[in-house]
Amino acid sequence: MKITNLRLYPVAPRWLFLAIDTDEGITGWGEPVIEGRAKTVATAVTELAPYLIGRDPRKINDIWHTLYRGGFYRGGPILMSAIAGIDQALWDIKGKALGVPVYELLGGTVRDSMKTYSWVGGDDPQDESRQIKQLHAQGWDTFKLNGCGKLKIIDSYRTVEKVVARVAAIREACGSEIDFGLDFHGRVSVPMAKLLLKELEPYHPLFVEEPVLPEYSEQYAVLSRHTSIVLAAGERMYSRFDFKPVFEAGGLGIIQPDLSHAGGITECLKIASMAEAYDVALAPHCPLGPIALAACLAVDFVSHNAVLQEQSMGIHYNQGADLMDYVVNKEDFVIRDGHIKPLPKPGLGVEIDETAVREAAKTECNWVNPVWRHDDGAIAEW
Repeated sequence: MKITNLRLYPVAPRWLFLAIDTDEGITGWGEPVIEGRAKTVATAVTELAPYLIGRDPRKINDIWHTLYRGGFYRGGPILMSAIAGIDQALWDIKGKALGVPVYELLGGTVRDSMKTYSWVGGDDPQDESRQIKQLHAQGWDTFKLNGCGKLKIIDSYRTVEKVVARVAAIREACGSEIDFGLDFHGRVSVPMAKLLLKELEPYHPLFVEEPVLPEYSEQYAVLSRHTSIVLAAGERMYSRFDFKPVFEAGGLGIIQPDLSHAGGITECLKIASMAEAYDVALAPHCPLGPIALAACLAVDFVSHNAVLQEQSMGIHYNQGADLMDYVVNKEDFVIRDGHIKPLPKPGLGVEIDETAVREAAKTECNWVNPVWRHDDGAIAEW
């Protein structure tokens, strides 16, 4: 079997799909994308294509190392996302060629179903209690929401009070029957994170995600000594080498590598195993499309330390398309009581509606994240 062609499809709401064709008629699908930088990642995939054309797609490990090490410069969001999508597609091909799901190639499942959570609220958090109650009635009991909006490096206690009051209102309205994680989204400085974590403890969030920017990852251990809240991070770490110093320093209870950003299935399996050695849980980041979710599930179902899976159904970013709009086998993605079963079909387990993808790709998709500014005009973290 030989790789003959690579095809890229930018589609709404902000995704990039990759199809890798072979001379035996098997096509594998991947999702190589950085949100807001889809064109840049597409260029990187195109630049990597000469390493792939004519190769046997089943030699995944050798191809991965060729892509990673063969160009001298390595790492970072763009290159690792390009490799991630290619890697996903290669695993999809191999599973289809052998007629088994990817998780069977990785040794088989360690659980019968995977717990997922649902996003509520938007970039500037509001109205979460109503949304949580609606989703709770549908069987969900775990949620994630943005912890705060704009926050200055040193902000007034009035701002802290507003954040705490919002979280307190959610807990009061919804009680202890639900769990929720708070995503600080890297918007919070180290000094403000110490204060916020202390004030939020009485409301028992399940975790706080990206309590500070990954540039200050050495602070995770410091912050963890100041709070009983579980700290989570990892969506902006792109390889096991990025995670290594974080594991060594300690502080995180949950890691969140993104299967479309951190080198794909091949790399994230290694990251998950490293986490297990440090007694750290796995909850892959995935506010993306169906291929990315399928890749995450392949890792979840073979990783003993996987605890939660993010998924993007109905997420506030999904304008113009939603998770199942490009999927034929929608029934395999049904989530009941917040849990999803292993995808049963060969490969990644997602059948892509190529007609819908081709049609969607005709309309330019150019999503970019908002640019926020503080009231004094200075740039703010989004």
